[in-house]
Amino acid sequence: MSETSARLLNLLSLLQTPREWPGSELAERLRVTPRTIRRDIGRLRDLGYPVHATMGAEGGYRLAAGTAMPPLLLDDEEAVAIAVGLRSAAGHAVDGIEEASVRALAKLEQVLPSRLRRRVGTLGSATVPMPFGDGPTVSPEHLTVLAAAVANQERLRFAYEAFDGTRTKRLVEPHRLVSAGRRWYLVAYDNERADWRIFRVDRLSEPYPTGVRTPPRELPAADAAAYVTERMHGMAPGVVAVATVHLPAAEVRARLGHAAAEVEPLGEGACRLRTSPDSLEWTAFRLAMLGCEFTVHEPAELTAHLRQLGGRVLRAAEDEGGGAGADAGADTGAGAARAADTPWG
Repeated sequence: MSETSARLLNLLSLLQTPREWPGSELAERLRVTPRTIRRDIGRLRDLGYPVHATMGAEGGYRLAAGTAMPPLLLDDEEAVAIAVGLRSAAGHAVDGIEEASVRALAKLEQVLPSRLRRRVGTLGSATVPMPFGDGPTVSPEHLTVLAAAVANQERLRFAYEAFDGTRTKRLVEPHRLVSAGRRWYLVAYDNERADWRIFRVDRLSEPYPTGVRTPPRELPAADAAAYVTERMHGMAPGVVAVATVHLPAAEVRARLGHAAAEVEPLGEGACRLRTSPDSLEWTAFRLAMLGCEFTVHEPAELTAHLRQLGGRVLRAAEDEGGGAGADAGADTGAGAARAADTPWG
């Protein structure tokens, strides 16, 4: 690295500290003249870094917010902290940032020195996250490997366990990662089956890139998210949950995210929800957690799950003496039987 390039990196590292730097102080730290500092500030601006200068005795240079995100310099502790945070966000889907977290993590881990990569891995293996709900867990390491293969248009091999427990080896051309509710899906072209496939990432193991680059293929859908939605509905056309929810349609969409496949406004703060759930138990829980009244129309299995959930809640709320236990249990059963045609909230 040339002396000028090394000096520019050192200057940029100083400017990323949230303070103003007098030109004389920067010159002293970098052991150059103030004129050289002014010239280097101009070079950084040419590279897209928005360096702001203020005049006067209290003035100086600082890195300001610009219209685009320039490259950042991170020290070891900062890099480890960001990598750990991105792993957490990728492994526990947060609506709106899951895919961005995976892309950022893949870029960061690609350039992390081996000593820092080991520190991040050690932190990951020494911590146990608190799971939310009963959703499957996804390895952030797998997500970053898949994301890198998607970005590089590189063929990928992995082991896959089907719904019935059958394990196979797959060779695919990865297209996109899709986050849907509590699950991650890989949309890819399966080379051995000569067709597009959707793979649940939590059932995938031992992924590794082959190094073979492939030209992009045209997906038979508007985008990857639409393809996953269409295929999931096509695989389970008979399992559709329908409920009237006493909340505005926009609020239901915001709370349920991808789980709200179709929301039809009904007026007066209500809407009709239709969704193809991957778990009726989870759908019952999500409906109960909306915090409003709702009416389940179908399927009958969802009503049964709501009865069980309601029974557990009522039994937990009984007095410790248990004197009303039998009656409460009987009332729970009678009330739950009307769940299909009576608002439950």
